[in-house]
Amino acid sequence: MFTLLRKTPSQKNPKPSFSIPLHHNLTTSLPPPQTPQDAAFAALILKSDPQSLPRILHDPNIHWTPDSVNKTLKRLWNHGPKALLFFKTLDRHPTYTHSSSSYDHAVDIAGRLRDYKSLWAFVARMRARRVGPGPRTFAIIAERYVAAGKPDRAVKVFLSMHEHGCPQDLNSFNTVLDVLCKAKRVEKAYNLFKVFRGRFRADCVSYNVIVNGWCLIKRTPKALEVLREMVERGIEPSLVTYNVMLKGYLRAGQVKEAWEFFLEMKKRKCEIDVVTYTTLVHGFGVVGEVKKARKIFDGMVEEGVLPSVATYNALIQVLCKKDSAENAVVVFEEMVRKGYVPNVTTYNVLIRGLCHAGDMERGMELMERMKGDECEPNVQTYNVVIRYFCDDGEIEKALDVFEKMGRGECLPNLDTYNVLISAMFVRKKPEDLLVAGKLLIEMVDRGFLPRKYTFNRVLDGLLLTGNQGFAKEILRSQSKCGRLPRQVKL
Repeated sequence: MFTLLRKTPSQKNPKPSFSIPLHHNLTTSLPPPQTPQDAAFAALILKSDPQSLPRILHDPNIHWTPDSVNKTLKRLWNHGPKALLFFKTLDRHPTYTHSSSSYDHAVDIAGRLRDYKSLWAFVARMRARRVGPGPRTFAIIAERYVAAGKPDRAVKVFLSMHEHGCPQDLNSFNTVLDVLCKAKRVEKAYNLFKVFRGRFRADCVSYNVIVNGWCLIKRTPKALEVLREMVERGIEPSLVTYNVMLKGYLRAGQVKEAWEFFLEMKKRKCEIDVVTYTTLVHGFGVVGEVKKARKIFDGMVEEGVLPSVATYNALIQVLCKKDSAENAVVVFEEMVRKGYVPNVTTYNVLIRGLCHAGDMERGMELMERMKGDECEPNVQTYNVVIRYFCDDGEIEKALDVFEKMGRGECLPNLDTYNVLISAMFVRKKPEDLLVAGKLLIEMVDRGFLPRKYTFNRVLDGLLLTGNQGFAKEILRSQSKCGRLPRQVKL
């Protein structure tokens, strides 16, 4: 992380706030949680350079295992170049050999960076070492090509799997369909499905994937067509099929149709499960029917279905968005009292709700308590806090949180940089625009590609505030890596 050009904010008188109870008692004398080993490794790697890294990684006192390598790669996920340097350097370790799962992580990171040369070199290395590549490897590659706007390349990867020693089967067929559908390339997925469904003997999962794809782009009539075709071909729809269709109606805002579909499910004696009820609670809640969502939630138990953590998360999110954060806290307390263990999603939706309600103090308190509750904040947790500090004009506090992220436990992602760079234009201070320039350089160094709008905005801001030298330095230094958007003029 760079050194930020700013003043330390003065301390304000703290507002009184209540403590959000957890499922065990926390005392003020609790020692700070120990830094996980993989976080310590990540911090060490981040501080190293290519010359010192081999000495650090080859230290005989460090016993590398596939699990510790995978965890470290996940820690370094948002610093792609460092993650790949770590992986490649460790590949020359005298005693440790990478596992297939570690190669898959490296393939994924290389794909995100669009470093296809490294990606295919890893695939060749896996095959040479007889640790792959496997179906998961090709699923990752297909997903990365689709994310890069190359769906045709993803299909070619699927069709060429056997050339790399990994024959295609029904599971890999379903996976590539799922990758295309989740990226909303549903037409392409459906065409591929129609061509190969006979060869791979498409099953219920195959049809569910296509139904879900049409639902994702809110084309429920097409989803129903596929559902009818499924039945005509003698394939019995599963509860997953019905839940997907139900969610599709709700996503498309077809609340009446969703409720009628649910009643039809009950009429046909379908085995309604917790996923069905969670879908209804969330679906009715997000369209503003909070009382209906609450009634469905309360009626679950009467129907013999206990809510899950995901169900509580859905209700808490609905209350935060459409009712009040205070009522969401009440549900959170009820959840904990009944013995449910909140997960990172529970905390994130409640922290977001408190911050959105203007209660940053309680939001930050809850973030600290989740650490004590052995539920580690993720990048979304930090991004929520940073975004709302920025919205409140508390730029220094946002930058404080950002600096904490850089210590290796949870590195910032593309959204973090975009939020902070945008915030640097609010006060129209020349020193803030210098920080924006440094953030831009750092995000590119970490493998993130800024949008043309972001890049041009920072350059224009630097030029308008008399920082032409820094603007030229950014252009010169970053154009060398070939990662800048094209058509940038100074």
